[in-house]
Amino acid sequence: MNTFIPKGIKENKKINEGLSITILRKRLFAIILAVAFLFLCVLGRLFYVQVIWGEDLQQKAIDQWTREIPIVASRGKIVDVNGVVLADNDDTYTVFVRKKAVSDVEILANALSKTLELEYDYVYNRLTTTVSSEVTIKKQVPKEQISELLKQEFSGVYYSRDNSRVYPYNEFLTSVLGFTSTDGKGQSGLELYYDKYLSGINGEILYETDIVGVEIDGGKASYIPATNGLNIKLTVDYDVQQLCEVAMEEAMEIHNAKSAQMIVIDPNTSAIRALCCKPSYNLNEPPRDDLSSLNALSRNGLVCDIYEPGSTFKVLTAAANVEEYLQGNKSAFSPNHIYNSSRYRYIDGQKVKCWSDHKNGKHASLTLQGGLNNSCNPIFVDIAMALGKQTMYKYIELFNYGSVTGLDFNGEAQGMVLPVSAVQNVDLARIAFGQTIAVTGLQLAAATAAAINGGKYYTPYLVSQIYSEDGIIAETVNPKLKNRVISEKASNIVNQMLEAVVAEGSGKHAYIEGYRVAGKTGTAQKYENGIIAAGKYVSSFVGYFPANAPKYLALVIIDEPKGEYYGSTVAAPYARSVFEGIIKVKNLAPSA
Repeated sequence: MNTFIPKGIKENKKINEGLSITILRKRLFAIILAVAFLFLCVLGRLFYVQVIWGEDLQQKAIDQWTREIPIVASRGKIVDVNGVVLADNDDTYTVFVRKKAVSDVEILANALSKTLELEYDYVYNRLTTTVSSEVTIKKQVPKEQISELLKQEFSGVYYSRDNSRVYPYNEFLTSVLGFTSTDGKGQSGLELYYDKYLSGINGEILYETDIVGVEIDGGKASYIPATNGLNIKLTVDYDVQQLCEVAMEEAMEIHNAKSAQMIVIDPNTSAIRALCCKPSYNLNEPPRDDLSSLNALSRNGLVCDIYEPGSTFKVLTAAANVEEYLQGNKSAFSPNHIYNSSRYRYIDGQKVKCWSDHKNGKHASLTLQGGLNNSCNPIFVDIAMALGKQTMYKYIELFNYGSVTGLDFNGEAQGMVLPVSAVQNVDLARIAFGQTIAVTGLQLAAATAAAINGGKYYTPYLVSQIYSEDGIIAETVNPKLKNRVISEKASNIVNQMLEAVVAEGSGKHAYIEGYRVAGKTGTAQKYENGIIAAGKYVSSFVGYFPANAPKYLALVIIDEPKGEYYGSTVAAPYARSVFEGIIKVKNLAPSA
């Protein structure tokens, strides 16, 4: 018997069956997607672990099953221009302990404290309370103590060479060389400025150990050698520096001065031959426990501090006038011009006077040569007023005042020069003879060199060469000409005038029989809280020789000498003593 099924029911059944198949297919597709996603996740994780994270995991595995002994790179040496070693290294070591490899902590602590001259409690606490599995006990241990420990054959005790800096000449070139930290990193001076060259790259020795850090018998060791630091050769000459050290020490003692500083440069290149700042300290025993004192004694005053130069600045004013005269500037004075004999000038209602004292208010009529010989302020006031502030500031900029010189040294000051827009006539008048302007000793030495070497300004520098321990030269530093300040003819005229200052003027205390010495004295009052500090002066002298072919230029600055304070009698004699020493050690023949 056939069962009759209505047409509508048949169609609904087919629809339902189609829906079931569709849902099943979707579920199956979703399952396949989920499986594929999980597979991709696992595959991605494997890729991340093996490729991206693999190196890190491998390093962790190596760390778990190996222990390393660092090989500290030997710090590069610092030598003078002739190869005299000024900064070297001593053979010292670091002692460290792997705590889990120690068999008896008390016995080891007792032995280490006695041999290394440490407190027992300190060593014991380091071995028992520190979280790290590897403990540094002491650095910079001399090899005699290491030999004593090696004889006792303690397990878990290891040794590595470290960097112990040594300065063979103690209190010598202190503010230039600088010092290093106990970890051998440069902290000041050239040690800091050239640290990336001097430091080198450390190496290490890897030993196979068990999980607690005990070395495996027969385990292999891997050796990664250290790359020692590069050596640097200075422009400084040990002989000249030694002469300056002695002279400035004497100046401090005789004049009971606050400080005594001296820089010697080659005026033809601005290579620094000596740079001495007193007081100083022993580089092998820096006062690390007194940071204030350490920072003060480490500061290089000739590079980082500024002062009013006084009459030594008149070299610039004279050079500017001579150059402008040669160029046909009608405002400039002839070198033979005779200036007003009055010892006063009134600028904007303010009196500017000469340092000399005459009852009649006048002194002899002088030319520019006489003005330099007698350091007469009014003559230089006349020059500045005639040239005008735009021209004067042109030369201030050409001689690099108000800007850093570019010395290879940290912390160089740029000086203090009033903006030209703010300069009043009375300011310009005082700038002409070295007031209302502040400079560094380095700036003044380099500027004076440019005035007398033919008119060329060279960037001062301290390092002439960087080279490896096997003699391969990494870098050679050559003199760098920055700009021309005056013509060669103007320079020759200024040179002759400054030679006469020493031969017959205020610089006579720098005169050396048979040798052509030139220079200019300076005496400046000091200011405190904007007013003149009574009885406080800066005495200075800048000079050079031989005047006909300058080779050594020196600047001496004595700060706050007690008693006599004129640069001619306080500073000039020390330049002469250093020049005489150079003549002797370099065996220089008298001038023709």
